[in-house]
Amino acid sequence: MEETKTQILIIDLGSQYTEVIRRSLRYLGFKSVILAPEKSLEWIENNTPKGIILSGGSASVYDLDAPKIPKKILDFGIPILGICFGMQWLAYESDKSAIEKVKEGKSYGPVEINFNQNNKSALFENLKEQINAWSSHGDSVGKAPKDFLITATSKEGSVIEAMECVEKRLYAVQFHPEVEQTEDENIILNNFAGEICECVKDYSKKDLIREIEENTKKLLGTGVAIIGVSGGVDSTTLASILAPKLKDQLKAFFIDTGGMRKGEIEKVKEIAVKAAINLQIIDKYKEKFIREVGKTTDAEEKRAKFRAVYGEVFQEVAKSFKATHMIQGTLATDLIESGSAGNSALIKTHHNVDLNLGLKEISPLNDLFKFEVRELAREFGLEELVSKRQPFPGPGLYLRVIGVPVTEELLEIVREADHEVTEILKKHGIYDKISQTIVALLGVKTVGVKGDGRVYGYTLVVRTVETADFMTVKGFYLTPEICEEISSALVKHPKIVRVMYDWTSKPPATTEFE
Repeated sequence: MEETKTQILIIDLGSQYTEVIRRSLRYLGFKSVILAPEKSLEWIENNTPKGIILSGGSASVYDLDAPKIPKKILDFGIPILGICFGMQWLAYESDKSAIEKVKEGKSYGPVEINFNQNNKSALFENLKEQINAWSSHGDSVGKAPKDFLITATSKEGSVIEAMECVEKRLYAVQFHPEVEQTEDENIILNNFAGEICECVKDYSKKDLIREIEENTKKLLGTGVAIIGVSGGVDSTTLASILAPKLKDQLKAFFIDTGGMRKGEIEKVKEIAVKAAINLQIIDKYKEKFIREVGKTTDAEEKRAKFRAVYGEVFQEVAKSFKATHMIQGTLATDLIESGSAGNSALIKTHHNVDLNLGLKEISPLNDLFKFEVRELAREFGLEELVSKRQPFPGPGLYLRVIGVPVTEELLEIVREADHEVTEILKKHGIYDKISQTIVALLGVKTVGVKGDGRVYGYTLVVRTVETADFMTVKGFYLTPEICEEISSALVKHPKIVRVMYDWTSKPPATTEFE
């Protein structure tokens, strides 16, 4: 479908969740486009969308450097939904005194939303009188501007959580309906797009594979592309989609970085056969990865050093194949966390984003989230080998040795611990219920007792989480019995004296420790 037919415009105001809004709309069957504020007005004039969504953002509406939303968007009569910062902007443009400046820190975390039964909103149709939602804001709307009705408040009634002016077709929520922690089952966005804006469903998952194939073929032209296949969901699924279409134009390879899980190379070979991918294994850089990454304990520096060697391997492989292009399995989450999507802030550097290796980059999955790629994997019969596998970071176990220089010995400790934990979770039938399991080694030694003797050893942290899109996660809590079994197994290693468990949500924590 041409962009001119896109029905919903999302104006990116700097939120980490902007792409999640688009993902949620896509899940509901509505196509949308994300644009920066300065590009939005011209697009609206040329395309006349049926609805506009203003994302959240970290700025304050009264800041000089706050995103400059064209006020003229209010003149078109197009329904507008303001989320978080978007709500504050709608209030501020109507009444500068409506904004209540933050005084004692931000409102951050879960909040109970009470919907106003006297001012029932079409936005909240088919929802209960109360829901739990996710809050992430500093300033808030202290009073509803003239002509606006308050449609929801926090449990205590201290925060205006939603307001609307039906006459002007303006709707606003202070919480984030797009994230998984808001327990509305996407009803709010569906009400806005489908009922208030009267959009027709225009996004079909059946068309996605064809779009990936055709767009990649068009971008590649007569060139030759390389693709690094890690054995994970993203790169393997992408290679499976493109291999039959590109044939000899696609050169797939696997890099043994030394930071892989136990038995990973064998598993990757098995997956490649199943997916009909002609795969070349490159293992001569393993020691260089360990040596370079082991020079620092800083998380960003480790990622940068891994990225440098990773790029070096890609350049050598590209040269050997006389490649003109590089195909990456980069997802929307990678771009967001790397600060490469819209106006989002840098969270962490990803090894596969903006490599600048002198090759033209093609990232066919950069509009998708993990659960969507898993669905594509199922389409290609990779259910058991790929789509059910838990994700694994590109730098691998290098990100799971924390606060101490990475060595081959420490990588082996984490590798074995990861395997032990995985086997225990599978034995209890809960591995497939967990979105990701992280086993990490903390570099600070603490005292312990082994063999009736006093020892100093490391601590292992086990982190289990569940999520749909990895933009937000919540802890997957293990039973005391499983925790005891895991702890007993891991402390058998002579250099491990403690095992801890981490179920912190994201935000504030990220999924990985580094």
